[in-house]
Amino acid sequence: MDIIFTLLFMSSIILLFFTNPSMTLPALVSGGSKAVNLSLELCAIMAVWLGIMQMVEKTGLTEKLARLMRPLIRKIFGKVSDKAEMYITANLSANMLGLGSAATPMGIKAMQELDDGSGKATRAMIMLIVINSTSIGILPTTEMGLMTAAGSNNAGIIIIPTLIATFISAFIGIVLVNTIEKFKLKKSGEKAKEKHKNKTMQNTINDKKCKKTLTNKTESISND
Repeated sequence: MDIIFTLLFMSSIILLFFTNPSMTLPALVSGGSKAVNLSLELCAIMAVWLGIMQMVEKTGLTEKLARLMRPLIRKIFGKVSDKAEMYITANLSANMLGLGSAATPMGIKAMQELDDGSGKATRAMIMLIVINSTSIGILPTTEMGLMTAAGSNNAGIIIIPTLIATFISAFIGIVLVNTIEKFKLKKSGEKAKEKHKNKTMQNTINDKKCKKTLTNKTESISND
């Protein structure tokens, strides 16, 4: 990703240098200034919501939310540990509030709890990645902050469209993960049956060979 952004930046500078050299330096200075101002404005918004999330965690509300959401979490992720449920709840709550930065640490901790040590992603881990990528946004605070910083007087207008779009994407993601998982289980089951069948056939062939060998030895002894 760093390489892609670097290439995009360098190609933009080269293109601007050849098309309008006099605007190259002013564009760099102006862009840097706007980026710093936007970062500071977003930091204020993030600080408020991160503080709220910290208070929620300190007061034990995260654990209560985890217990409340346990049936839904187990329906979507299957049976996971209590710690994993707590981290998943915190991660989903932060994502619903549009706090991607606050959701990331909880998501990492949830991944560590869901890891079974096999070196392969489990179904629950894949589901968490999909839901984080298509998470339902009840209150898209980051996007609203960007709109406010850009001068919008009605940033809340995106709440309902965001809720509808993210709900549909999350639903499709969950359905696809479950469908692919069922397909994989079916395929592995068929492979196991085929392997068992081949093993049975091989055992039958070996038994026939042993019986034939034993019969030949018996006939040889009888002839002697």
